Amino acid sequence: MARGPRVVAELGRPETPDETAARKAASSRVYRSSQTARNLIAALIVTIAVVAVIVFGVPRGSVPEQDAIDPAAVAADVGPAIDRELVVPEVPESWRVNKAELAGDDVRTWEIVYAPADGYVNVQQAFDADPGWASRQVSGARSTTVERIDAVDWEVFEIPDPARAGNISYALTTSLGPDTILVYGGGAVDAETVRTAARGLSSQIVEQQKETP
Repeated sequence: MARGPRVVAELGRPETPDETAARKAASSRVYRSSQTARNLIAALIVTIAVVAVIVFGVPRGSVPEQDAIDPAAVAADVGPAIDRELVVPEVPESWRVNKAELAGDDVRTWEIVYAPADGYVNVQQAFDADPGWASRQVSGARSTTVERIDAVDWEVFEIPDPARAGNISYALTTSLGPDTILVYGGGAVDAETVRTAARGLSSQIVEQQKETP
């Protein structure tokens, strides 16, 4: 037996062909919308899973620590090559060495940069430097007094405004034969820390001064 048109309860009558088509279209839209939402959720889950695998599953190596610089060893290699006896101060073991190398353009220098607890300490040995070299390294500051540290006389650069002197706070200089030794500190380094480095050079300076004709 053939079935008559479907009676819609809300209408109380059979729906027209247009109403049937509209109902089916609306149902299709709802179905497609639900499928899209499910697909988006599934894609999000897959993305999170991939990220989790990358973050937790891929091995990551740690950055290797930089080898400690031994300025005495570097000086022993470099000195004979340039026919110079290079100075290396005795400083506290807690001071890290950031650099130990030949530097300078117009005036060749042997330079060691230390990092104590705060700031930095720079030790330079300038070869055959002119009289104004040390002053130029500390932004033109002039030596005002002489301080004797363990039998070595050092000229003291008083620097009232470190900000205008390349952040250098205190500096000492002395002669070693044809060379000039300069020790200065920057950042939060105080005068006593600079003196510690200068004091660590005393025995070498005295010994080399004895050997100088």
